[in-house]
Amino acid sequence: MNQITEFPRLHTVPMSNHEVPQVIAIDGPAASGKSTVGEAVARRLGFLYFDTGAMYRAVTLAAIGRKINLGDETAVTALAESVHIDIVPPTVEDGRQYTVLVDQVDVTWGLRSAEVDANVSTVSAYPGVRAALSRQQRRVAKTGRVVMMGRDIGTVVFPEAPLKVYLNASAEVRARRRAQELAERGQSVDLASVLAAMIERDAIDSNRETAPLRIASGAVIVETDGLAIDEVVERIVALAHERFQ
Repeated sequence: MNQITEFPRLHTVPMSNHEVPQVIAIDGPAASGKSTVGEAVARRLGFLYFDTGAMYRAVTLAAIGRKINLGDETAVTALAESVHIDIVPPTVEDGRQYTVLVDQVDVTWGLRSAEVDANVSTVSAYPGVRAALSRQQRRVAKTGRVVMMGRDIGTVVFPEAPLKVYLNASAEVRARRRAQELAERGQSVDLASVLAAMIERDAIDSNRETAPLRIASGAVIVETDGLAIDEVVERIVALAHERFQ
């Protein structure tokens, strides 16, 4: 790992009504490093870390728990419009990046289950679900000084973000990362199956009619194959200082 050079922290004083929110939009396919990089960047800059994908996972998990047919777009959309989701700083020191509460119940680790992995793309493709959750995401973004990650932040949720980054990596590299993540959590994994699921998810995310995965206009593309996390974080932090100071 490369040594991280310390930068002066950005000020986090309240914004005026006319100030443009200091939003860093980080998009990219599954397991491209958005969560790890986004958290590190937010910590370095003193920004709020907001993984928008957790909202879609939360709706998926809630639907599974309530035995809602995930193929029933109307029912899943109604759930997304009614469920209360909070994403807050970690409330337990167990390695989590944040705490996710669904109707005040901590579901943080449940979001990464294999069942949620297998169904979240279906849920996130529903226009009503995306509309319901995008409204909440924009509200958070407009508070300013936020690192937001997802698949449509720079293209749909907050296209006016001053800094847009697209993280990318090959499907093989991303599958290895996800398999390692699952194995570290004690789940039995087969790399070939993980890769197949990754390729299928890429196809769904890129070809859905509503907010498909795309590189936003003006985004900085960072290919993460072969790069240490520190190197990716350094580049984004440097870009943030250029844009926000």
